[in-house]
Amino acid sequence: MNPRTSTGRAYPLGATVNHEGTNFALFSRHATRVFLELYDTADDARPAASLELDPRRNRTGDTWHQFVHGVGHGQLYGYRVDGPYAPEPAGHRYNVHKLLYDPYARALAGRYHLENDALYGYDRASPLGDLSFCTTDSARYTVRSMVLAPSVVDWEDDQPPRVPLHESLIYEVHVKGFTAHPSSAVSHPGTYLGVIEKIPHLLQLGVTSVELLPVHEFNEGEPIGTDPVTGRVLHNYWGYSTLGFFAPEQSYAVTTSPGESVVEFQHMVRALHKAGIEVILDVVFNHTGEGNERGPTLSFRGLDNSIYYLLEGGRRYKNYSGCGNTLRCNHPVVKQFILDCLRYWVVEMHVDGFRFDLATILGRSSSGEWIGDRSLLYDIGGDPVLRGCKLIAEAWDAEGMYKVGGFPEGWAEWNGRFRDDVRRFIRGDRGTVPELARRIGGSGDLFARKSSPAHSVNFLTCHDGFTLRDLVSYREKHNLRNGENNRDGAGENFSESWGVEGETDDPALRELRRRLAKNLLTILMVSRGTPMLLGGDELWRTQQGNNNTYCQDNELGWMSWASGAEVEEMHRFARLLVALRRQHPALRRPIFADPFAVDGADSRPVGADITWHGVELGRPDWSFHSHTLALHVRGTPKAETEVEDLDFHIVLSAYAKPLSFQLPPLPAPIRWHRIIDTALPSPEDIVPLGEAVRLPRQGTYGVKGRSAVVLVAK
Repeated sequence: MNPRTSTGRAYPLGATVNHEGTNFALFSRHATRVFLELYDTADDARPAASLELDPRRNRTGDTWHQFVHGVGHGQLYGYRVDGPYAPEPAGHRYNVHKLLYDPYARALAGRYHLENDALYGYDRASPLGDLSFCTTDSARYTVRSMVLAPSVVDWEDDQPPRVPLHESLIYEVHVKGFTAHPSSAVSHPGTYLGVIEKIPHLLQLGVTSVELLPVHEFNEGEPIGTDPVTGRVLHNYWGYSTLGFFAPEQSYAVTTSPGESVVEFQHMVRALHKAGIEVILDVVFNHTGEGNERGPTLSFRGLDNSIYYLLEGGRRYKNYSGCGNTLRCNHPVVKQFILDCLRYWVVEMHVDGFRFDLATILGRSSSGEWIGDRSLLYDIGGDPVLRGCKLIAEAWDAEGMYKVGGFPEGWAEWNGRFRDDVRRFIRGDRGTVPELARRIGGSGDLFARKSSPAHSVNFLTCHDGFTLRDLVSYREKHNLRNGENNRDGAGENFSESWGVEGETDDPALRELRRRLAKNLLTILMVSRGTPMLLGGDELWRTQQGNNNTYCQDNELGWMSWASGAEVEEMHRFARLLVALRRQHPALRRPIFADPFAVDGADSRPVGADITWHGVELGRPDWSFHSHTLALHVRGTPKAETEVEDLDFHIVLSAYAKPLSFQLPPLPAPIRWHRIIDTALPSPEDIVPLGEAVRLPRQGTYGVKGRSAVVLVAK
């Protein structure tokens, strides 16, 4: 193969196809030589053509470029980049013997063989460690980038649902884990197409937005360790170790041909949009899958290590991510890369938003300080393409930076305080009632700088931690099957087993656990902010006490669709509870209600549409020993522009014994009607509004121990 070439263009980066051929453009500031290699198959050890780029003709600034005539869609390629190998002090790790994939590649082909020494830029057997140099060629053991022509998928006039944040219900789920379990009964388990088959379940539950754990290309075959129970090798399952940021994960596609993952992902998005459901991607721009100085050389490390990564003295990697390395997010080149990537997923793949893993890293300077409003975070929020998207931050990182409520305007944030404070209240911890009220009212103490409490993404459980069932069934984590001697995963979960660790046949204890789970869900759905559910919680799923299933690509980590009386009970409760929230603006009003903050003008509590009570009206018990809270949510809003609704009275008790709560008086003929009482057996525990039980006009309601009650005035 001896293709004709010409100078090419420096922009855009990546491989860009037209009717004459393909333009290839690659960034590398410190490289001395760059080779573009073309391959016929992903398994070829030798290229069909190796084209050296002339630094005088094929370089503009720091971008190397070449146009190859007659090359088009489906062509496999890679780069070899030569330059200094000087980890100390310069941080350079060039190695021309390593085939590198294009960071802008929109599809990858082949497999990573990370166990093979050839993928490492240094000699792993040398006593010099990563300061040594490896001359073994890596082409046979790594992936190829793939040229993709512009999408030919018929989007059928696809339109983004654009659900307002305060009306959203986010459902977090793993693409493979959603349908991989045999009980899912889908035709294409564990795939993008499998997600399509479960759209009826999402609609029945009332989901508005699906948040997918990472779908970017990663090494799903990366060995993590060994399961001491089964003896099976454990692999990277969650995918929080991104390698190809523009490429959808190949293993989630039904068709194994290279590039088909792009088409199937687009089909999934189109189908979800037709159902009115948004697609949010969990993206991992805080680090890459290349690891620390002893990791493989696959792309970024070999292209320009000192530009892409935060380094300590050149050789070592700063590790704010806890995963070995940290991307240098606020370097201009890396900023542009991340923005280009996000725009691609919005424009070409039609996604509706992003959840940013360990997002405080995107707000750190090269020296590690928080620069928030002067960082990439501000650029993302103000980008003209991205401004209409949902932008959600995990507002902390592995090095202890915690910035919940501190992100620039336009960003929503996972509210870890909501999770912990609600869990502690339900567990019966003392001193939790004031914090519970703040969380229900939208966490104004944390998000006051934001325009709406909708920017607080409220959650009880997520992929990282216990499921809802395990939260009320286990006091301790049980992660031995991860092969790390139970050292991994969070140690403090604010969970409780209620006398028996794990599963039990005791019907009274099983009922208590379901009641506590219903209490948790009720608080989530009556709180101001944007609620997020962990996929499977509505089906009473367990991970057997494992709070870190990142390596459990098996029935422990997959979502079970098995039926049963308890599953049906919890599914029904969750479904009707979500419907209640979606039908009533008073329960999701986008204004803060904080009993401990006052308006400067009239010294009234912020959010006058909520009145706080205790067992007695007008006397909320904020004391350290309190375990109860009641609130009256007025359906007539403070501002005339907001939608009117019915009044609600909500009672939450973590006290072990029954209590009688006073009810606000209502003008005749309006009466209080019971919608929810979690102490009652199903199906009385929750009923649709039209079946709400009318209460006698006696002024009190008896609340059983550790239960939640929701009344409506009509």
